[in-house]
Amino acid sequence: MARRYSKSASKDVASAMRRRKRGTLKSGGGGRKVRSRMQAIAIGLSEARKKGKTVPKKAAKRRAAR
Repeated sequence: MARRYSKSASKDVASAMRRRKRGTLKSGGGGRKVRSRMQAIAIGLSEARKKGKTVPKKAAKRRAAR
């Protein structure tokens, strides 16, 4: 099975996870502490994208069914 993203991108995600554990990972302009594991992964992938690493595109937002 092919890798979803590069090894260097996974290092960025691992770094974000460590910062979350230490309590130093902040989100957005407000700079609130990140507690969610999934949010930490998303921030790590976003940072990797900004550096130009091989990462799949962001998933499209789903609309709530009414």
